[in-house]
Amino acid sequence: MYNGLVNAIIAYIMWGVLPLYWKLFDDVPAGEILSHRVVWSFVFMGILVAVQRRWGDMKRVAANRSLILSLTASGLLIALNWLIFIWAVNNGHVVETSLGYYLNPLLNVLLAVVFLREKPNRGQWLAIAIAGAAVLVIAIDYGRFPWVALSLAVSFGLYGLAKKKIAQDASVGLLSETAVVLPIALGYWIYLAAAGKTTAWTLPAPMFIELLLSGVVTALPLLFFARAAARMTLSTLGFVQYIGPTIMLLLSIFVFKESVSPVLLIGFALIWTALVVYTTASIRSAKLARAS
Repeated sequence: MYNGLVNAIIAYIMWGVLPLYWKLFDDVPAGEILSHRVVWSFVFMGILVAVQRRWGDMKRVAANRSLILSLTASGLLIALNWLIFIWAVNNGHVVETSLGYYLNPLLNVLLAVVFLREKPNRGQWLAIAIAGAAVLVIAIDYGRFPWVALSLAVSFGLYGLAKKKIAQDASVGLLSETAVVLPIALGYWIYLAAAGKTTAWTLPAPMFIELLLSGVVTALPLLFFARAAARMTLSTLGFVQYIGPTIMLLLSIFVFKESVSPVLLIGFALIWTALVVYTTASIRSAKLARAS
């Protein structure tokens, strides 16, 4: 559990500061950035798996049809999440991305109850209720249907559930997921070249090198997340996720200068209250379980 918690904290801190990285490519369309993100993630993970001498595991994955189907689902889900996130950051919706990842833990709890038969205790249900009220306040104050936030929450929530149900090494699993969407990314490259719409390949050399590093930037937090998902309950993993959107919220206010109303700040304060209540209830539950 402790090792899983450390991995989760590292992953969410990395994801929290990620808008700073994607903002470097404001002039590149989100779909093109995504295609590079997929290709260079595949290259980076291929090198990592080769160094780890895990290609035999990849062969076993390729021979398991049901596992391939599960990895295809998780690969498509995370690619969709990447696309929405990149578009939102580069179009001035960092606050809404923050809201989306605040919504995600609530969805994780629902998925855990429905699909994994996890049973939150009373304190955890209270935290969920507080967080739900906070999200409702934030959504109403936002003034319009938060489709970006909901899309991010649903895609990443389902991805977390898929990772929880796939018994696969983090490195091999991520390489398999990127391999699933690699043909789509390469096909998009061919389309852009044929249509004369390529943007990324015309970037200055230093910026293109930064884009190449998207493979590392993408893979590292996902590796930490995969290790955390294998060691923690889905509902607890979801609440640790508040680290990421809180960092995003701070960036949106102090770096990107997006407008944030007092009501929105109250909503975020309620969510942090829910996090404290949930964590306290989880610690007490763990102590009672050890005592018995």
